[in-house]
Amino acid sequence: MSEDVTLVRDGQTMLVTINRPEARNSLTKSVIGTLAKGINDASADPTVRCVVLTGAGGHFCAGADLKKTLMEDPNLLDNLESYMDAFHDVIRAIVRCEKPTIAMLDGCAVGFGADMAFACDLRVASTTAYIQEKFVKIGLMPDGGGTFWLPRLVGTARALKWMYFAEKIHAEELSALGLLSKLVPPAELHSATMTLARELEKGPPLAYARMKRAVYANLGDIDAALAREREGQLALLKSSDAMEGIMSWAQKREPNFTGK
Repeated sequence: MSEDVTLVRDGQTMLVTINRPEARNSLTKSVIGTLAKGINDASADPTVRCVVLTGAGGHFCAGADLKKTLMEDPNLLDNLESYMDAFHDVIRAIVRCEKPTIAMLDGCAVGFGADMAFACDLRVASTTAYIQEKFVKIGLMPDGGGTFWLPRLVGTARALKWMYFAEKIHAEELSALGLLSKLVPPAELHSATMTLARELEKGPPLAYARMKRAVYANLGDIDAALAREREGQLALLKSSDAMEGIMSWAQKREPNFTGK
């Protein structure tokens, strides 16, 4: 595995950690590919009973690393489809994982980081954690299943409000809405998450796999949702508004969206 992603076996739990604390664990295409492979490998391993996804250094994930991605690939705009597909692969890996998945949340889970947290079966958070669907700030839309998960988890009105205004949702509100399995001080986050994982390790893996498959099938077609997000996001990424949003973000100023 890449040093930007670490896999550590703890009992029968696989701890998958995004290890880019200097960038708040933001994502590049290579990081996403490694994440997807790690989760898929854990799913296929009969000795793994639970998968925990987290980030190093006090944050879960700050979303896509636009600066590094543009530096690594100056022709990014010509390769948007392959980037989108790579990012969607990790969401599919989480949803299709045959084992229970837990997002261990500390600090920020922003943009695609929020979508990964929502894609996990369970979430454990520290009191410093928050989730934010921030795409609209740069003229974009959620593209990791956010438009699928949020209405189902919190209702349409609240979901659209969070997405329209890019609201920062702190752990206390997430807990009050039932989105968290546990809410603990930062110093207790790892132990609380592993306590939950230990309980899952003792459970019936075949029943968990069938149960998870049935629940997500009853929610609707995540692949169709990702396809709609892919189509919408690719169109937005080629818009003048998205370019203005990215430039204003880089220049630390308010964007001037024109609808073009």
